[in-house]
Amino acid sequence: MKHNTDNPLSSSSRTASRSASSIAEFRRLHEEEGLLFLGNAWDAASAAALEKAGFAAIGTTSYGIAQASGMRDGEEIPFDRLAAIVRDIAARVNIPVSADIEAGYASKHADIVDNALRVADAGAAGLNIEDSPKDRHGLRDVSEQARLLALLRNALDARGFGGFFVNARTDTYLMPGVSDPFEETLLRVRAYADGGADGIFVPGLSADAEIAAVASASPLPLNVMSLPGLTSVSRLQKLGVRRFSFGNAFSDLALAFLARSAKRLLRDQDTQSLYAARSE
Repeated sequence: MKHNTDNPLSSSSRTASRSASSIAEFRRLHEEEGLLFLGNAWDAASAAALEKAGFAAIGTTSYGIAQASGMRDGEEIPFDRLAAIVRDIAARVNIPVSADIEAGYASKHADIVDNALRVADAGAAGLNIEDSPKDRHGLRDVSEQARLLALLRNALDARGFGGFFVNARTDTYLMPGVSDPFEETLLRVRAYADGGADGIFVPGLSADAEIAAVASASPLPLNVMSLPGLTSVSRLQKLGVRRFSFGNAFSDLALAFLARSAKRLLRDQDTQSLYAARSE
């Protein structure tokens, strides 16, 4: 019988070394010329498919994870489960993984910081954090969110995760009641940069002129999300976008395919369709 002689400290050191390498690579992808086209995964299998296709980095999709778990988006899934999925994905692929932790899965800043450290410990190289808390309507006060970002930055650095990429998401274009989303976005970009964020994510930002203006004014790399009519990497790169992701669109497509295939199997009473078009 072969006994396991691995030193736990050695294993821990290897994990820490891999995490540091992943963090450095993820930061490099944001700093080099061009646009980072980020693949969005919801489990280890989807992450592996994206890596095999050639994506350089992966971001989790909270919506896709919730759907795959039979739950609704909006921090309904227990954070322990989310952290475990992030850990599974990070262990399965050899490219950087960014974790979508929505608004932090907590109300108190200390608890949000703890959750951020948990996904860093799980192997993530970065995270997305929103300014639209789930326990109340509207956006967090801009100064409150900037303070939270500063706390995240300090805690990650103190834990040994220097360079960990904090992508500050603002929901100015998604939240009803924002009188001037463009001006509010510019205000928040500057405040979040001062708070220690590494990137700014503005889902819903879609007009070319406004994308270009935010990209030009932002001291942080601008991340936008795919929408119908907002799909071209080359177009967005020309507008100054530095990171492009597709959120839950890929997981929606996969789940829709499963639903159509299930209906076809039952309708045809034949499994031939399961073996068609497997070669692509």
